[in-house]
Amino acid sequence: MFRTKTWAAGVALTAGLALALAGCSGDDGGDDTDTGTDTGTDAGTDDGGDSGELISVGFVAVGPEGGWRAANEKNIQDTFTEEAGFDLSYAPATNLDQASQIAAFTSFVDEGVDVILLSATEGSGWEDSLTRAQEAEIPVILIDRGIEPDDPSLYVTRIAPDNFVVAQGVAEWALSALPEGGNYFTLEGPAGVGVVNERNRGWDDVMGDHPEFVKVGAQTANWSTEEAKSVFETVLRANNNDIQIVFAQNDEMGLGAALAVEEAGLTPGEDVKIATIDGTKPALEALAAGRLSFVAEYNPLFGQTALEVVNTVLEGGTVDSYIIVPSGTFDSPEAAEEALPSREY
Repeated sequence: MFRTKTWAAGVALTAGLALALAGCSGDDGGDDTDTGTDTGTDAGTDDGGDSGELISVGFVAVGPEGGWRAANEKNIQDTFTEEAGFDLSYAPATNLDQASQIAAFTSFVDEGVDVILLSATEGSGWEDSLTRAQEAEIPVILIDRGIEPDDPSLYVTRIAPDNFVVAQGVAEWALSALPEGGNYFTLEGPAGVGVVNERNRGWDDVMGDHPEFVKVGAQTANWSTEEAKSVFETVLRANNNDIQIVFAQNDEMGLGAALAVEEAGLTPGEDVKIATIDGTKPALEALAAGRLSFVAEYNPLFGQTALEVVNTVLEGGTVDSYIIVPSGTFDSPEAAEEALPSREY
């Protein structure tokens, strides 16, 4: 098995890995499926295949949560295969419960796996677990979600699109779509999740300088279409339908908002503009049909990048403490229609 005592020491990205990551990601991110569809067989067999011993990977996952999560976790599992030199153990959370994740993480440390991939259901509460992994010399790679407070000394790297920048892009689009401003409402993911906080900060960073945009409120809908429909129906009634834009922090909630707008006798995309984050196929279909107004991609297909990072770290190399996955945007029905034929998730 592979061990390294140097995984937490450096944060400089080696030139070789930088080139490899650039090679597996397109400039726009949205249409480039090479990031996740390559199984990484060539990269992985150099480590696990030559010795005949598989690299053990514990994947502390979120589990069922929506289209983006399903695509991301399948991509990870399809990449870390035996053919690529890995023995991956998949441990999804029980009903998104952090306690079940901590138990799985602890079990992987006790088993002495070579590396742990962590997608946290909640941002806080991981210090003890990460410290224990570090003491056991087991590198931890954060998949998608960060931790709070963020302490890069406790993990190798975080691989994810940049939530702050993605949300900034949504807000910049809103300024151009409604130059005279308007009332807006935010449909948030679950409280305590790091990506929710990051997306709020990115949106607020832009909107804070534009008083012509008035925040009517914000409420979690737990990434759910049904909850978002219910929440936004109530919001529309309470405000006499005087809402011009919805910032939905994932596609499913944006689709729920569209249903609520339609139930109110309004036209989504015209009477109420709806912007979402993720870029799943159902969202692009809704954008193509005019039911959504803007979709920011949050690219889930970065299994190959994770594989290259694992191999580099286990060979004693160093990587950046945050590896950003490029992602695109879709601002028109035509852009959505062009992307749909090749959409994998």
